[in-house]
Amino acid sequence: MEISNVTKSSRRVVIVGAGFAGLHCAKTLSRNEGLRVTLIDRHNYQQFQPLLYQVATGTLSPENAAFNLREIFAGTENVDIRTTEIVSVDVKQRSATDRNGNIFEGDYLVLAAGTEANFFHIPGAQEYALPMYSLQDAEKLRSRFLKLLDTSDLNSKDDPSSAISVVVIGGGATGVETAGAIADFFRRSPNHLFADLDLTKASITIVDMAQTVLPPFSSESQAYAKRILADRGVTLRLGTPVKEITQHAVILADGSILPARLIIWAGGLKAASLSSAVAIPAGHGGRLDVAPELCLPGHPNVFVLGDFANTKDASGGYLPQLGSVAQQAGRHCARNIIADVEGEPRTAFSYFDKGMMAMVGRDAAVAEVGPRHIPISGPLAFAAWLGVHAVLLTTARAQMEALVEWGWDYIAGSRVSAILDDPEETGAARTGAGVAGPLSHG
Repeated sequence: MEISNVTKSSRRVVIVGAGFAGLHCAKTLSRNEGLRVTLIDRHNYQQFQPLLYQVATGTLSPENAAFNLREIFAGTENVDIRTTEIVSVDVKQRSATDRNGNIFEGDYLVLAAGTEANFFHIPGAQEYALPMYSLQDAEKLRSRFLKLLDTSDLNSKDDPSSAISVVVIGGGATGVETAGAIADFFRRSPNHLFADLDLTKASITIVDMAQTVLPPFSSESQAYAKRILADRGVTLRLGTPVKEITQHAVILADGSILPARLIIWAGGLKAASLSSAVAIPAGHGGRLDVAPELCLPGHPNVFVLGDFANTKDASGGYLPQLGSVAQQAGRHCARNIIADVEGEPRTAFSYFDKGMMAMVGRDAAVAEVGPRHIPISGPLAFAAWLGVHAVLLTTARAQMEALVEWGWDYIAGSRVSAILDDPEETGAARTGAGVAGPLSHG
């Protein structure tokens, strides 16, 4: 067992999780020389979740959506990066223990461990549906998607069942963006790319128990998204929950069966499993309820941020699980810690709502701007989505590379990741883990 070493003259801050909240907390704290920060994540990179669906569909490479933490903090002497998985937390001691028994203890503990897919105990969901919430998820889905195309192209002449059928479970932003990107891929792929495969016969279906797509958006934005998706060949099955997922189909609660050769899970998130090891009763979505200053009630030096927390707005409702909320919470947490160090009072977190946006496809997006959520859609929202997400990328190099790749995709239809680079997919496709041969329901 090893205790992390820090200088005794510095206040110590341990941050668990390098997502939007943890990263921005660490970056703000790094400007104060009186603090020593240990940033812990099981990956050595920060992933940019809004772009994962573009990695999954080959518009961007994984390097465009993930950024090495040591490079981000290069030259920052008071931030230490530790790549390890935290498995337990002691809020009284303000410490976190990793899988190898190493203990990281601080004057302040910040929990920003993020989320994982919530399959809601639907039979077969975890086994046969591919989630879309991490870089590894996106890379696996990309390889599975490309393998499906290759297999279908090979068998299309002799096997009518080789027609591609994709079912996306979840009509929120992740589901809509993923389905829209796949529809664009089918519509815009050159004929010579898969010479024996008729992509016009491919089917894409979005399933959701809600009555509409993009539930947090206005009815105007929802109607626009529905129209664009329908125009691009995406079928909507709304208002009916999923009952079961099998190797080759999605079974709905009304008994209908949707054949599926690729099943994508965008149906919801819950707090990372670490929340169950905090010894604090979890709230909605497995997340931890926090005080207005973002600390745990009764534990003023333990902060909980981002998708790991239930953070209330001014009216008492919970703030949405958005990257902008996490970013602002991370910075505010850091400012409260600095206020402590300087003998100043803490302040309550107040989220500034800049709006929200979602991509629907090429030249099609929805955006609701500002606290009043003024809706815009179409090419203007499409350009705004690209611009905002380019600015939010962590490094200047990533910003430039993303703009170049988007330009190539838009003008020339050239994508960066048409290489099947996961050797496990050959075996996975043969055994039918989410990609099947002839459809079968028995």
